[in-house]
Amino acid sequence: MIRFDHFMAQANNAFYAAHDPFADFVTAPELTQVFGELLGAWAKIVWQMMGSPPGLIIAEAGPGRGTLMADLLRVFPAPQIHLIETSLRLRAEQAKRLPHAIWHETLDTIPHQPLILIANEFLDALPVRQFIRRETGWMERHVENAAYVEIPSDFVSDDPIGSVREINEPALAFITALARRRAIALFIDYGAATGAAAETVQAIHAGQYANPLANPGAADITAHVDFLALAQAAQAAGAATQGPIPQNRFLTALGLFQRTDALAQKNPARTENLKRSARRLTAPEAMGTLFKAFALCPQNFPALPGFEKIEPQKC
Repeated sequence: MIRFDHFMAQANNAFYAAHDPFADFVTAPELTQVFGELLGAWAKIVWQMMGSPPGLIIAEAGPGRGTLMADLLRVFPAPQIHLIETSLRLRAEQAKRLPHAIWHETLDTIPHQPLILIANEFLDALPVRQFIRRETGWMERHVENAAYVEIPSDFVSDDPIGSVREINEPALAFITALARRRAIALFIDYGAATGAAAETVQAIHAGQYANPLANPGAADITAHVDFLALAQAAQAAGAATQGPIPQNRFLTALGLFQRTDALAQKNPARTENLKRSARRLTAPEAMGTLFKAFALCPQNFPALPGFEKIEPQKC
């Protein structure tokens, strides 16, 4: 028998070590180069807002194939690129696009220099503990023989009977560490802003939803991000947060459609694909509102690009 978060961590480590995750799903950087280019412009402006300090490190957590960072560097060719990646197979893919990057297992080994960190669909893959309230009290889910086993827990919450709470301890620790370093970080991921009780764990295998407990290591297991819990952790560690705001509002403010149109004019054969990708990133029924942009920064830092008060535009 194993606690669910330990099961999820082991299953995902095995999955990313042996599988190409992009055969099962597509992420924003793989849809369009515009996504990474906009984040490059974002990072450059943020660096200027920091006072253009020397020794800046641009880091990415969960960099996939390295596509996002490669696109970012076309706009902001920062000299120091650090990647947090545990999969040796993915590191080899990243090295094809980012031969001068420096790799890390964790945030801890990144030098203590001015830091801007970007993470797209990173937090959702970190393992969550699952608690469910029964009539007898709160129970924590464990896994045994591809089935849930519930063990009494001292977890406390006033949610009604039947409620499920998911606690992402690695995400909370990651945010706390960034806050203590006075880093600026941008997270783009899916989840709710309210922190309400919900069961969100899901698994994707071959592009289809699958049983998270079946065939560990054969599917990508994720859970929605609890942005409220992350904000509370960051603030408790002395940082400020901005957002979360819907992805469509954030990318529109950064100029997604203008950059897409400019690329389409230079590459008419790509016009339909570019516009289709922009719609997928922003349409409410696609990635536009489920995905959120959430930022961490030092207290009293000005509004970061994309987080100013604007009216969201239709796709």
